Amino acid sequence: MRVLAAMSGGVDSAVAAARAVDAGHDVVGVHLALSRAGGTLRAGSRGCCTIEDAMDARRAADRLGIPFYVWDFSERFRDDVIDDFVAEYRAGRTPNPCMRCNEKIKFAALLERALELGFDAVCTGHYATLLDTPEGRELHRASDNAKDQSYVLGVLTAAQLAHTYFPLGSTPSKALVRAEAEERGLTVAQKPDSHDICFIPDGDTRGWLADKVGAERGEILDRTGAVVGSHEGAHAFTVGQRRGLQLGVPAADGKPRFVLEVRPVSNTVVVGPKEALACAEIAGERFTWAGRAPREERFACHAQIRAHAEPVPAVAELVDGVLTVRPETPFDGVAPGQTAVLYDGTRVLGQFTIDRTVSAVPVEA
Repeated sequence: MRVLAAMSGGVDSAVAAARAVDAGHDVVGVHLALSRAGGTLRAGSRGCCTIEDAMDARRAADRLGIPFYVWDFSERFRDDVIDDFVAEYRAGRTPNPCMRCNEKIKFAALLERALELGFDAVCTGHYATLLDTPEGRELHRASDNAKDQSYVLGVLTAAQLAHTYFPLGSTPSKALVRAEAEERGLTVAQKPDSHDICFIPDGDTRGWLADKVGAERGEILDRTGAVVGSHEGAHAFTVGQRRGLQLGVPAADGKPRFVLEVRPVSNTVVVGPKEALACAEIAGERFTWAGRAPREERFACHAQIRAHAEPVPAVAELVDGVLTVRPETPFDGVAPGQTAVLYDGTRVLGQFTIDRTVSAVPVEA
């Protein structure tokens, strides 16, 4: 099998490429240049896709004895990930750029080019498992729950899963991957994992958004519509946030208040008690299935609303193109723009972008 190994410059993708070579595949390594600032340097474990990452990926490919290339996907990344991120915040939603990157870049743009060039599959260092069944290929959680990345892969479709290869899915722990990298002589064996948003390496999302969206003073309201404070820009807030609220009017019960809603059109932020963050229903129209779709319009599942959140037993229902999920116990602090991934046991059923939420606590409470 001809395999295109996406090499980020980290230990996971390097070991994944090495295992693909060991499996006897014809492997070619590729690093995706996603930033227009080609000289960007890495700051500790913040960010990724820097010039240092490209160099680390090249050294790993050289060690494995495979061809290596750098492909410039910066324009596509800007259009499909960065611009989408800004547009979602401008609309008062909280997006997940890693989901968009997997959906639009790694398993769309990259896979499309790979297939055009005659490759059979794209290999990555994601921790997830693929199972081939009589009914088609299925995406499942990794054996290591602590490193499981099936949530951010929930955007993959059946057609994409058919050309995907995850060599690390059955590895019991990240420590074993690092040990294997050491044994193979890969210099990235102890390289820190990247975190935060890769195109905001300093971690200052609020400041970055202020430059892109602009900051305009507005009002903070309680659930009754009364003004209780002010803010310097609604884009800086997300549902569930407590810190950074400039509240001049204390709550009647003296308890802290949390962001319940962001209204970009009126440039207002709505706050309320923590109990009001409980969410009894989520819904969205932008959904995909990871493999075969559920046979029934109404089905039981587990819903996960964040990469590291606990999955919650729920009932999902697809009616008139809208996927609605009602959990057995309320979700906590769900923001429009987040992604909900649905599971049947360890299997990923699909995902949708949350457009609407319903609080479990009425306004009168």
